[in-house]
Amino acid sequence: MNKPLILVVEDDPAVRNLITTTLETHAYRYLTAASAEAAVMESASHNPDVILLDLGLPDMDGIEVIGKIRSWSRTPIIVISARSEDTDKIDALDAGADDYLTKPFSVEELLARLRVTFRRLNDAGGDMVMNSVFTNGDLKIDYMAGCVFMGEQELHLTPIEYKLLCLLSRNVGKVLTHTFITREIWGSAWDNDVASLRVFMATLRKKIEADTANPRYIQTHVGVGYRMLRV
Repeated sequence: MNKPLILVVEDDPAVRNLITTTLETHAYRYLTAASAEAAVMESASHNPDVILLDLGLPDMDGIEVIGKIRSWSRTPIIVISARSEDTDKIDALDAGADDYLTKPFSVEELLARLRVTFRRLNDAGGDMVMNSVFTNGDLKIDYMAGCVFMGEQELHLTPIEYKLLCLLSRNVGKVLTHTFITREIWGSAWDNDVASLRVFMATLRKKIEADTANPRYIQTHVGVGYRMLRV
């Protein structure tokens, strides 16, 4: 069976070569693009399984590229960027990115993120063979359909936001540690994973909480982890 096709969007030749050499060593198929225009064209023409996207492109900011691709495609996008501020990560995730890896990064971490992404694609929500619908106050998760509702309004979550919400809902009332959550979501417990978890939790709360300063559904246990409250 063919390995998934990965589109590498990176204008720095050294970083691009590092990524493509890693992919080639592990028998992944890949395409490359050194500009935003080429990225959009390759994405539309070849429909890759995953996109690795640098934000600092010469002709257009990567955030705009995410928006353009999201207008027609739900292909997982993993941002690989030197921008390390939480606001940069939130902007990328809000635009439609699925994951965020900060430069410099290890090739082992990149491969781990790819493995998790491919597992999510293969699972396609198939791990939710429990009660098909979870309700908690106005929050409803239809596991079989992969949909989340707040009241009558459907929420549009990224794959990682959805997996986080499902993990918390399956353990409602329990405090889940950072290490447990990151291993469940990313399959690892890298330092970057905990930072990413904080960012994803912030974007998830913006979508499900009426007042993020006084969360109703997800409680933070500082230095420990998170818990979904039974409303």
